[in-house]
Amino acid sequence: MRPADFTFNVPHMDLAALVDIFGVAFIIYQLLQIVRGTRAAHILVGIVTVAAVYQIAVRAHLEALRALLFSLAPYSAIAIIVLFQSEIRRTLARLGRKRLFGGYQRPESTDEILLALTAMSQDKTGALIVLERDIGLRTFIESGVRLDSEISRDLLLTVFMPGTALHDGAVIVQKERIAAAACFLPLSVNPAVSSKLGTRHRAAIGITEETDCLALIVSEETGLISIASFGTLERGLTIERADERINQHFGAARRKRLLPSAPAATRAPREDEVQVRD
Repeated sequence: MRPADFTFNVPHMDLAALVDIFGVAFIIYQLLQIVRGTRAAHILVGIVTVAAVYQIAVRAHLEALRALLFSLAPYSAIAIIVLFQSEIRRTLARLGRKRLFGGYQRPESTDEILLALTAMSQDKTGALIVLERDIGLRTFIESGVRLDSEISRDLLLTVFMPGTALHDGAVIVQKERIAAAACFLPLSVNPAVSSKLGTRHRAAIGITEETDCLALIVSEETGLISIASFGTLERGLTIERADERINQHFGAARRKRLLPSAPAATRAPREDEVQVRD
């Protein structure tokens, strides 16, 4: 054959084609980021393996195996929805995490919250305080006891005082007010979360995996202050670092005035720090 018979037509690449390619690549990357480090990653590997086996069966003319896999295909969509329901819910919630215009409002009563964290850290009083940002927490508020009260250090200390009826759950702060206490939050099931963490820390990670809120935790065993956001837990914070994290989360400028440090909130060992990425 002549060399002219071996021609390869390269498709024309225009701006629309480039945008299309980068769009598909971005979606695939985001899907991989969502399932990375979760149970869904193993399920996804299983689905890819089944698809590969089906292709091998078709090319190798293994009719019995091909027919079996083909008969399971109509149920695959329903199976994917059932198996990936938590990841799908988190993905849809993540779409509303960022605003196109404007920033987020930083709670004006943050000083009261930080003062309460300092006192509870010193006394080793367990606490979990959730600050709502853009995604509503109404479902979780309804699971607790409605308060609808002003934010104050004394009230927070009273709520989390050991032995009281409200100290076991979480306090949710919504629009500059304490909306509810003793709220039930979803526990994180991410296998990357350390098994050493208790229910309070797992609940903080779980609620931040599904929404864009900020969760403040005080350990009743060590008095350490931790903060969870977007599924990431940072442990052993000083009160200054906690104030900085709140400012960063709500897009506020860092303040010059710092609150008294909590002596018990020393930096935790590096191996105890948990990083759970989306």
